[in-house]
Amino acid sequence: MNIKSNYFLPKPVKVGDEVEVSVEAVASKGDGIAKKDGFVIFIKGAKEGDKVKVRITDVKARFAIGEIVA
Repeated sequence: MNIKSNYFLPKPVKVGDEVEVSVEAVASKGDGIAKKDGFVIFIKGAKEGDKVKVRITDVKARFAIGEIVA
């Protein structure tokens, strides 16, 4: 069985990074969803269509969490 896992692959963002992203969708809990090089970033308070600068606050195996930088 060949299961691809991106768990150990380098992530395109790390905690403390500031990146500009476009919010593509809104998650069921209301967080904005953006992507950086295909890697999902959840952004509290962001709405679909927003272009925002975010600071990465946490990076997990399959996604990151960011907050909008004022």
